[in-house]
Amino acid sequence: MSEWMQERAEAGSGTGDRRARGAILVALGLRLLGAGPLLILALLVVGVALWTPNFLKPGNLSNIAAQTAVIAIVAMGQQLVILTRGIDLSVGANLALATVIGGLMFRAVDSGPLVILAMLATGALVGAVNGIVYVYGRLPHPFIITLATLSVCRGLALALAINHTTMRGMPEAITRLGDGATLGLPNSFFVVLAVAAALFVMSRAMVWGRWLYAVGGDPNAAVEMGIPVKGMLVSTYIVSGLCAGIGAVVLAGRTAAGSPLYGNLLELDTIAAVIIGGASFLGGRGHLGHALVGALMIGVIRNALNLQNVAVFYQMIAIGVILVVAVEADVLRNHLEARARVLQSARGQ
Repeated sequence: MSEWMQERAEAGSGTGDRRARGAILVALGLRLLGAGPLLILALLVVGVALWTPNFLKPGNLSNIAAQTAVIAIVAMGQQLVILTRGIDLSVGANLALATVIGGLMFRAVDSGPLVILAMLATGALVGAVNGIVYVYGRLPHPFIITLATLSVCRGLALALAINHTTMRGMPEAITRLGDGATLGLPNSFFVVLAVAAALFVMSRAMVWGRWLYAVGGDPNAAVEMGIPVKGMLVSTYIVSGLCAGIGAVVLAGRTAAGSPLYGNLLELDTIAAVIIGGASFLGGRGHLGHALVGALMIGVIRNALNLQNVAVFYQMIAIGVILVVAVEADVLRNHLEARARVLQSARGQ
């Protein structure tokens, strides 16, 4: 009898060891996937530097920072929307409309603060429309309203733009903000840092941020907890629209113009940046670093291809392929997390 019990104990011990090893492997896989985007960015920088000697020159690095500023700012707003299991397809057209409104305001009043305020208000207003119609219109998904406002904003921008084309001229304060430099770094880089710091405080140090993650994690549970889910969703789309407005200020300053053609496919770039950076479409998980890493990755890839004189359409293909890989990585991460929960449950028993 004692020998039989000893054999059972040894068999149980072997099974436990296998489960422990499996849990360790799954945890390691999750860590690698979590660090994957940052690791890929580092390897990408090293590879491009070896491939293209001019890549690491200070002027080129400054150019990358300036080029990715708009995508990074708008992607951070998109990140918050995706945290709530939503999506904002209107950010590109919203940005274009904001630059046109800024151009019209500049023709009426040569005041940097008023032009900036006009662009920010335009972005926030479009975001408010998205959130209010989605929430209180009881739409099944924000894809519908944000696709509609994409078309509306682009049409309004074309209708309001003088001669339906680029409107030259912006106040000096805006051009200095978008195209100037401080301490050898583009001023737009500091705008990115300021937006990131503000959103970090909102999402990590305020109740609003805890509610945001709760709504994205499980909306029904958030309602039962007494969280104002409707107000949270509306505020998230307002912040996303405001980020588009800030991006409009930076882009208008960099080009010293407003145009209804700006922001073309920006919605796809920002979604790609968020997902490439490691966030999940399932909501409730992710942080602003994902958007920043993804935006930098896109900027580095495009800059490297530009330095090698690669055609634009090949750059689009490259970004598309990388996006597919990032989505597959998200699927793998979800599978590993489910596997980890099963192993943890088995160990608890």
